[in-house]
Amino acid sequence: MNFLLIFSSFLLSTILVNAVTKVTISGNDQMQFSIKEFEVKAGEKVELEFKNIGSLPKIAMGHNLVILKKGVSAIAFGGKALRAGANSTNALPESVKEDVIAYTQLLGPGEVELVKFTAPSKPGLHQFVCTFPGHYSMMRGIMVVK
Repeated sequence: MNFLLIFSSFLLSTILVNAVTKVTISGNDQMQFSIKEFEVKAGEKVELEFKNIGSLPKIAMGHNLVILKKGVSAIAFGGKALRAGANSTNALPESVKEDVIAYTQLLGPGEVELVKFTAPSKPGLHQFVCTFPGHYSMMRGIMVVK
């Protein structure tokens, strides 16, 4: 009987430790994310699938998804990235990545990327944004850490 109790506890803890939240978000030619908010649990593993569902060329309408550290404004960060040299081929300059939790590459039409990361260990709000030049004014959302 003790063996079953110990084994059951082990299985439950393994399942909880290995829990993964899966999130799918897309960006379109109207400079909109498909969702503006999603929730994750503090310290949980996250698999975020990002898709560019638009049809315009990447050079004109590429999209990425950048999740920012707590307290970092998407609008301020987008401006910072632009001043650091963000452009239509590299929308996330290396010099601004210190404010970032996770990010995708810049995607063209039909492209998809899966990003895996661990949610912050403390509850809070984390903004996300597309840093393709000019998109940060419209393409924003919030990751809620519970």
